Amino acid sequence: MDLSKDAATKFNKLGINSLIELSLLIPHSYEDYRLHDVLLPQKAQLIDATVESIYKAPNSIQITFFAHNLGYSVQGVLFRPKPYMLHQFQVGARDYYYGIVDCKQGHCSMSMPKKITQVGKITPKYKTALRSDVMQRLVKSLVKRENLLHVKLKEDVVAELLKLHFPSDEFLQLKEMSEKTLWALKYAELFSYMQMLAGKRRYFNALSSKAGDYKAWSKSLPFTLTNEQINAIEDIRQDMQKDVAAKRMVVGDVGSGKTMVILAAAYMNMPNHSVLMAPTTILANQLFEEAQKYLPQLKVLLVTNKTKKIDLCEYDFIIGTHALLYRKLPQASLIMVDEQHRFGTAQRNMLEKMVAVQELKPHFIQFSATPIPRTQAMIESAHIDVSLITTTPFAKDIDSKVIHKSDFKDLLLHVKAEIAKNNQVLLVYPLVEQSEVLEYQSIEEARSYWEKNFENVYVTHGKDKEKEQVLLDFREKGDILIATTVVEVGISLPRLSTVVIVGAERLGLSTLHQLRGRVSRTGLKGYCFLYTNKNASERLDEFIHTKSGFDIANLDLKFRKSGDLLKGISQSGSQFRWIDFTDDENIVNEVKKDLGF
Repeated sequence: MDLSKDAATKFNKLGINSLIELSLLIPHSYEDYRLHDVLLPQKAQLIDATVESIYKAPNSIQITFFAHNLGYSVQGVLFRPKPYMLHQFQVGARDYYYGIVDCKQGHCSMSMPKKITQVGKITPKYKTALRSDVMQRLVKSLVKRENLLHVKLKEDVVAELLKLHFPSDEFLQLKEMSEKTLWALKYAELFSYMQMLAGKRRYFNALSSKAGDYKAWSKSLPFTLTNEQINAIEDIRQDMQKDVAAKRMVVGDVGSGKTMVILAAAYMNMPNHSVLMAPTTILANQLFEEAQKYLPQLKVLLVTNKTKKIDLCEYDFIIGTHALLYRKLPQASLIMVDEQHRFGTAQRNMLEKMVAVQELKPHFIQFSATPIPRTQAMIESAHIDVSLITTTPFAKDIDSKVIHKSDFKDLLLHVKAEIAKNNQVLLVYPLVEQSEVLEYQSIEEARSYWEKNFENVYVTHGKDKEKEQVLLDFREKGDILIATTVVEVGISLPRLSTVVIVGAERLGLSTLHQLRGRVSRTGLKGYCFLYTNKNASERLDEFIHTKSGFDIANLDLKFRKSGDLLKGISQSGSQFRWIDFTDDENIVNEVKKDLGF
């Protein structure tokens, strides 16, 4: 629908892009400017009145009206009146005034009467960046049945939206919004969002549309792939056989075996080149070691800042950090990015462009260890194909417990016992340096205690330039690692059995889950202690009984209920007002079907 220049300016001011978004800016209240000949108790109403007298007191003005529609006098009172208000009242003038008429013992009064010119209809009131009357005119001119049907909304959704902007008397009698109206708002919100995502999706011809079979390779592995790993590999195989360059996100919980999906994709892409970018040298190195172990058929290369400048064309599978962005890459028909949210969109696009040939693009697969609610994954599929890996190759045995100051002695005994078994312990502190505001110790305050009482204590944090080396040294020689949430993504620590998170109530549940996922990576008995000064926390109590990252994501939503829910993937800054991710999967299905996804 083409907008006039004036309407486009107003849309801009409202922060919206479409007619559906305009129709979702519903009134916050309604004013009934129709004339009634009876008193409406505790409701604002219109009177057809002649001003009989005006009396000015120091902080107020009292006006005596004769209300013709009611047949009796009403005393109007204006408190702390502004000068312009006086011009609305002249003795002997007959006009329409609006306010609540309150009658006690035969005396009727109207507080703050307002002169009205739009008589005879119900007027919606809007709280938006536009003045309410300007918004009314905009809605009246654009939110019409034919316009909403033109943008492909369903007839029953349109009917409900129109009811909200142009209400009937019957509608005004309702105490709360009906389920049907709420459903229409949710449907329209989702429809608008998914239509916008689909509009952003660009299609390019693929550099290659072949994929080898992975079955012989998977049989050669010393373990069996899970069904969900196989489903994700199958999704990628089908992507790679298409003429259109794929855009896929593989979302898997910590320890769900995403690495094997990455290796399978590189295997299927032979004899073409594949490139994988990881956020840290440690992660890139781990993936390189796994590729060498499980892909003996491929020539694999690790590229970091320290790698010499060599011809990369000789290698089938190039794994690296963002150092890849500064090398001449061969034409690669498959690009993969691990822990995609750690890279900016610009970096991901740059990698894609480096291997593209004119209009031909590589297949592009992103991997993320931050589980998202299923409903969100379904919504995102309008923009990018999504594969979920919700199970892990083996069940982790991790005990989670909320602890307080009084449990510190027991915690020390536990730490000593684990170190005696040659296991490792991770202590996560909320801050690096002391804070006036926070009631928890920082790393700098806590480290001396641990260093004095234990051996082989390592310390690192986000700003530590040597953090990767510290983590590597700790993996080989350490007993205790003191860190901030820097360890959330990346390094595999096979001997890590215990994580203690200080000030746990301050972190999102997904972050807590990521940290818990660091322990018990190789089947060790694991422990996760959530240290808090709060006497009780429903969030933490629910967290310790919830194991799956996808359930955690839903739990996070339940406690957050707002904020930028889609930040993890789309970075769209979209905030849903009506949709509830934990509840509305059926509406998502309906919208997907209606949009033809």
